[in-house]
Amino acid sequence: MVKVNEKKCIGCALCSNLCPEVFELTEDGKAKVKEGADLEKNKECVKETKESCPLGAIEEIA
Repeated sequence: MVKVNEKKCIGCALCSNLCPEVFELTEDGKAKVKEGADLEKNKECVKETKESCPLGAIEEIA
């Protein structure tokens, strides 16, 4: 499972550009995981996004 740490997120939109199937920006400009996103199907782009996030706001949770 993956989540976005809103306290770290600056809303740069890198995640929603790299992996639009999973991430989107909210009205307040922060990223979030889309409801119903298929994380298993998109695990490679989630991994790339997590590694690319400039502030480390993409976190895996158990």
